[in-house]
Amino acid sequence: MNLSGTAVAALFRKHCGEPGDLVVVHDDLDLPPGTVRLKRGGGTAGHNGLRSLKEQLGNADFLRIRVGVGRPPPGVDPADYVLAPPAPEDREAFEEAVGAACEAALDIARLGFDKAMTRRNQKARKPPTESPGGNILLAPGGKTGGSISRKEARPHDDSEEV
Repeated sequence: MNLSGTAVAALFRKHCGEPGDLVVVHDDLDLPPGTVRLKRGGGTAGHNGLRSLKEQLGNADFLRIRVGVGRPPPGVDPADYVLAPPAPEDREAFEEAVGAACEAALDIARLGFDKAMTRRNQKARKPPTESPGGNILLAPGGKTGGSISRKEARPHDDSEEV
């Protein structure tokens, strides 16, 4: 894997025209286990396989499907960590990530990379959490003359006194 650029570059030169024609699926220590993200180009982040591809292709502008493996525990060499089977508690997340990476590759083929990246990366984001007491509006209020209270910010009937 660390020298994958040699084999990939030969196939790339024979079958592809531009770096954007190449999709690379790789592990990523900076993503939590099982997370899948799409990315266009970028650095190698110390990943030897990506470094090899960059050296052989002359750039790192290829498309990426990043599969999160998380960080190794303290004292464990990252190279040993990524080559070892996943921890039992992460196994299900990894299996789901394999399916998600396959779906991402199919989306790239069907929709194009940009639409697939938007779809995949948005789907992975958590929705914003709502504050427990509702929104606080920081605008002049009709009854208080200053900030509107939580109660004023909520709908209420006209008979209720504030």
